[in-house]
Amino acid sequence: MPEATLVGAGPDAEAVLERAAHAQAEGHWEEARSAWEEALGKLDPEAPGGAVSAIFRWIARSWMESGESEVAWDCLEAALAVADATGDREARASALNSRAGLLFARGDLDGCETMFREVKSLARQLADRPLMAMADQNLGSVASVRGDPDLALVRFQSSLRGYEALGLEERYAPLLSNIARLSTDLGDWVAAEAALDQAGKVCERRGDRGNALIVELNRGRYHLARGNDGAALMALDRARGLSESGDGRFWYPEIMKSYGTLFRRTGSLDKARSFLRRAEEEAAKRGDRVLLADVAREWAVLHRAGGDSRATLVALNEAHRLFQEVKARRELADVDRRLADLESEYLSIVREWGESIESTDAYTQGHCTRVAHFACLLAEAAGLPQEDLRWFRMGALLHDVGKVAVPESVLKKPGRLTDEEFEVMKKHPEVGVELLRGIDFPWDVRPMIRHHHEKWAGGGYPDGIGGEEIPFAARILTVADVWDALTTTRSYRAAFDHDRAMSIMNEEAGGTLDPHLFALFRDEVASGAGGRAA
Repeated sequence: MPEATLVGAGPDAEAVLERAAHAQAEGHWEEARSAWEEALGKLDPEAPGGAVSAIFRWIARSWMESGESEVAWDCLEAALAVADATGDREARASALNSRAGLLFARGDLDGCETMFREVKSLARQLADRPLMAMADQNLGSVASVRGDPDLALVRFQSSLRGYEALGLEERYAPLLSNIARLSTDLGDWVAAEAALDQAGKVCERRGDRGNALIVELNRGRYHLARGNDGAALMALDRARGLSESGDGRFWYPEIMKSYGTLFRRTGSLDKARSFLRRAEEEAAKRGDRVLLADVAREWAVLHRAGGDSRATLVALNEAHRLFQEVKARRELADVDRRLADLESEYLSIVREWGESIESTDAYTQGHCTRVAHFACLLAEAAGLPQEDLRWFRMGALLHDVGKVAVPESVLKKPGRLTDEEFEVMKKHPEVGVELLRGIDFPWDVRPMIRHHHEKWAGGGYPDGIGGEEIPFAARILTVADVWDALTTTRSYRAAFDHDRAMSIMNEEAGGTLDPHLFALFRDEVASGAGGRAA
């Protein structure tokens, strides 16, 4: 917390600084900022550069808490420039520490870790024990975001010991709150609750509303993780009150996201939507891609709870896009794990959507899953890269999604379709592509869906193209689709056995089917299928 006095500031400035420190402790950042700006004008003309630099740092902190990171960065530039101009290494270390904190808030882990290490080195040279403890604390935060909770806990505990040795109780709360958050993530409920209770008491004793906000937010997360919805709501309400009564806007989108999670879980979906929209708006204002991605993922869970598969995929797609941006900028070390989790969710939603299409017809249940299985075997045999197979599988699972627009009387008709009915059926590839409009899968599945009823010799639908004009993935899918159609019982005929299905497909090679892909399927896929095993 900023000091109420600064060496060499002068009596006029010290009175204003005392007012600023009190406002900051209450979480009234605009009031504190106004006082700090006033103090700059009241500084003694002979005040050291370190005093000027410190005030610029505090003003920057107030802008950060108000969500104005660009203005904060400009203030920190001024703090560093003053420190360097006056040769004040202590002021330089403190300014670098604040700049690194802003880089951390922006998600630039490489940049902030480099700065934090420089801060720790300067602190050692200066024998500045409080700054050494702070550097450990900040490096612990970096380790936490990088997905290394064990290292983060070691650094946080080292920092806490340093502050305790110095009797700096005002520094305990952020550390204890971080320890509680990590312990929650690790499922160590006893350690989490103990750290939260201790942090809460420190904040109450010191009247520290700014850190009390973070403690209550983490208490809300703790209760959410344990399924204590009532206690979670009470904690989030306290955090929100602390945020809105002061200017602690930095944490506001996190609070809103946690509310969204809570109300989605309790079935209040309209409330959940409202809070997620607010979280999204605030995260967008400060350009926090990681938080935006987390919010998008929470939207996906919410849409899934409401049974809207298409909206779920749109939200997952947005989360995937944002995490890819984060990965490209190396802002989050565990982004690969998060992307893998997202892709598994993609697959689960796609499978559910595909199965829901088949659920009304006993004869076609499991069709999309079987087609996807054999299509992937053929795709792998044909040399499709492994990194594309997951997305190819999703296209295969969704290849008949457009059949939601086909009347059940046509889908289930036991016998040959009339010309009019067949025209209705022929629309399903185009409807499927339309349903996926706006879902930009990392690997474009729409050509598979649109063209899986084209024929190698031409004359298929919807576009009547032939040969290699038909996308490669769609030609693979067609082979698997025909195989499954022939080897399963339908409302209008019994299933063909393996040999008869192969004979029919052999006749269609060069007509409906790509002859090369059919030969590959016959020799390397169907020969090991055991006739019907999927």
